[in-house]
Amino acid sequence: MVALNKVSIGFERGEIHALLGENGAGKSTLIKVVSGAIEPDGGVIVANGNEYRKMSPILAKEYGIEVIYQEFNLIDALSAAENIFLGEKLGRLVDFKRMVSRSKEIFDMFKLDLDPKTRVRNLSPAKMQIVEIAKAISRDVKILVMDEPSAPLSENDVDIMFDIVRKLKEKGVTVIYISHRMDEIFRISDRVTVLRDGQYVSTVETKNTNRQELISLMVGRELTETYPAGADQQGDIILDVQNLSGNGARNISFVLRKGEILGVAGLVGAGRTEMVSVLFGNAKREAGEVYINGKPSKINSPADAIENGMGLIPEDRKKLGCFLGKDIKFNVSVSLFKKLSRFFVVNDKKVRDTANYYIGKLNIKTPSLDQWVKNLSGGNQQKVVLAKSLASNSNIILFDEPTRGIDVGAKHEIYELMNEMAREGKAILMISSEMEELLGMSDRIIVISEGRCTGEVPKEKFDQKYILDLASGEN
Repeated sequence: MVALNKVSIGFERGEIHALLGENGAGKSTLIKVVSGAIEPDGGVIVANGNEYRKMSPILAKEYGIEVIYQEFNLIDALSAAENIFLGEKLGRLVDFKRMVSRSKEIFDMFKLDLDPKTRVRNLSPAKMQIVEIAKAISRDVKILVMDEPSAPLSENDVDIMFDIVRKLKEKGVTVIYISHRMDEIFRISDRVTVLRDGQYVSTVETKNTNRQELISLMVGRELTETYPAGADQQGDIILDVQNLSGNGARNISFVLRKGEILGVAGLVGAGRTEMVSVLFGNAKREAGEVYINGKPSKINSPADAIENGMGLIPEDRKKLGCFLGKDIKFNVSVSLFKKLSRFFVVNDKKVRDTANYYIGKLNIKTPSLDQWVKNLSGGNQQKVVLAKSLASNSNIILFDEPTRGIDVGAKHEIYELMNEMAREGKAILMISSEMEELLGMSDRIIVISEGRCTGEVPKEKFDQKYILDLASGEN
C-alpha cells in the first residue's frame, strides 16, 4: 500500500483547515509533500495559480509555507530571539539587538508576555510553542502547518495558542491543523478533511458535521461507544501508598484495587509523572511507604519494580518506552532476557514465541515480528510498550498518558485492552490530561496539585468542574 494515493485537497486563504485520520492515514506524508521534504511520484501542486510537479524546501519558503512539528525544532542553548531568526539575515552582520527588537514586536502583536532574551531551555512547553509560531511569523508565513500542537500543553495554554491561531487567520494566513483531539477540531477549525489508508475520504464544513460522523469517516466503521464498558469487578487492595514523598511528590496517599482503573487528574506540572517515577523506582523515594499485596516493598530501581509485578507505560513512549531502532521481538522480550536465557545465551525460539503471542493478543499491526518499532504507527508502538509490561507478568500497570498522539481507532483498542486487563484482575493507575478520557475510563479519580493529593472522587460523583477546581487547588 502506498502512503498517499491520488489525494486532492484545496486549502483556502485565511481558513483553519483540520486534517484528520488514523495513524498511517497519510497525513504526515501529505505535509512532507506540501513542504518539499519529499518528492511525490505523481500529481501536481498548485500554489497561487502556479502548477508544480514537486515542491522543494526553497520553493515552499518562497510561498511562505512553514511547518511546526510535534517535536520542537529549537536549540535549547540559544535565546528565544536567536531561535526565531536562526538562519535569517537581518543585515550584513548578526545583530542581536535587532533580533530582540523584532521578536518583541511579534510577541506584542499577539499580546504575549515573553522575554526574547530568555534561553529556550528555561521556557515552558507552551512558550516553546509560541517561539515556534513566532519563527514562522518572522518568515512572512502564508500557510502554517501545525502537527499535534496541543500535545504538550495545558488547557489554559491551548486557549492562548488558539487566540494566536485565530489572529493569524484574521491576517489571511491559512492554518492546516492536525490533531487527534476531536474537541479541538470543533473549537478551532472551519473545515475538516479526512484521510484513510493513504486516500482522500471527504472534506466537510466543521459546523455541518459531528464527532460520530468524523470518527466513522476516519475508521471506515461505526464505533458505537467512545469508552467501552469497564470491568466493574474490583477485588482486594494490591497497591497501598502511604505518605509518599520525593521528586516533587509530597505526602501522597491512595490505594489501588485489583480490577480497578484509578485515574490521576491534575494540570500540566502538577507532579503526576513525578509521583509515578518514584513509585517505579526511576526517582528516589524520600519518605513514605508502599505496600504491594499487604507487604512493604523496597523499590529502589525499575528492576525492583518489575520484580514486584509493576509495569510502566511512560508518557514519552518513543524516548522512554521502547527501543525504536530495534525490532518488535527485542522490545517485547527485553525484560525477559534473563528468564529466556541459558548460560548467557538467549533462546531465540522463546523470544519469537513470546513476541508472536503478544502480537496476536494485542492485535499489533505489523508485517513481521522483525519489523523495527520506529516504522510502526503510534498506536502500535504503544501496544509494543504494553506487550513488554504484560510479558513481564505485571499485575500493577502505570499508564502515563496512555493515548497521547494516537488516533481515535487505536485509542478505542487501547481502552478495550485496559478493560480486558482489569477484568483479568490487573490494577491500572492511569494519568491523563484529557478530562473526557479520565471520566470515561476511570472507576475512581485522585487529583494531584503542586505535588499533593487534593482530593479523591468516586465514579458516582464525577464532575468536570469539581475535578478542575481540585486540580487548581481551589478546594
